[in-house]
Amino acid sequence: MISKIIRTMRKKANLTQSQLAKLCNIANTTLSGYESNYREPTFETIAKIAEKCGYEILFKNKLNGEILTTKNINRKEI
Repeated sequence: MISKIIRTMRKKANLTQSQLAKLCNIANTTLSGYESNYREPTFETIAKIAEKCGYEILFKNKLNGEILTTKNINRKEI
């Protein structure tokens, strides 16, 4: 599923694989592997790809509507 999301974000940002790979400082073949579901990106890599494509990763609590993002979460242990 993440492969389709990465490809969709890239295309909606009007970027080629080569352009996005360069922006994210990863090899073209690595990005291609992510999009073809041959390789599994880390969460940090997914967040970087999303950011370069103009997206933000968020987690929404279905019960209370609270939203956590990589930018607003308190990094200390709960």
